[in-house]
Amino acid sequence: MNDDQLLRYSRHLLLSDIDVDGQQALLDAHVMIIGLGGLGSPVALYLAAAGVGKLSLVDDDHVEISNLQRQIAHQQAAVGRSKVESAATSCQQLNADVVVEVYPFRATNEWLNHHLSGVSLVVDCSDNAAVRYAINARCVAHAIPWVSGAAIGFSGQVAVFDPRDSLSPCYGCLYPNLNDQQLSCAEAGVLSPLVGVIGSMQALEALRLISPFGSPQAGWLATYDAKAGQWQRWQLSKRSNCPHCNPV
Repeated sequence: MNDDQLLRYSRHLLLSDIDVDGQQALLDAHVMIIGLGGLGSPVALYLAAAGVGKLSLVDDDHVEISNLQRQIAHQQAAVGRSKVESAATSCQQLNADVVVEVYPFRATNEWLNHHLSGVSLVVDCSDNAAVRYAINARCVAHAIPWVSGAAIGFSGQVAVFDPRDSLSPCYGCLYPNLNDQQLSCAEAGVLSPLVGVIGSMQALEALRLISPFGSPQAGWLATYDAKAGQWQRWQLSKRSNCPHCNPV
């Protein structure tokens, strides 16, 4: 780290669980963020601010006026612009040292298979069931940890999956048959700060995976009820008949 970086990340360096080695791990990391909407916005901004060295931003959507209620990586002037380009601009304005790659594409199985090389971890901020199952399948195949998040209405959740651990459950163990109707904010609505809460937790878990501190959260699901202001945690079990991580 140079002098500017020592000053920029000084509040991390004061944390004994992170220190210089942990911050260097962040600087050396490559995180892929899939979905640059309500969840992906705070994830991208916090990871850029924290000094993650390289971010790959993946989303085939464009900024719409209805996004601005919650998608804080995008400004009003960005309406009509590619979400990945808009988010990349925001990240680089926050931290010019971060390398940001933009991919205005949908994350399919085939696409992920060709673009996960060198990626430290994936953060899923999409709202599409097929994309989530593709992320799960490719992360299992490539043994890459990933952080899942979802928010709809007044409820949100965060889960960490780590296929490097053969005993850890995968997304398919938790949701064998998810459909897009269960994911759509366009139909059900979503409270704007809720996506900030969940996205911030996703960013925190991403940092924990890169620069380990505290207790590992792989195999746990955390749910948040914004109306009650309450968190709950659930330990997940690996399904012996899961077609995603235990194919027969």
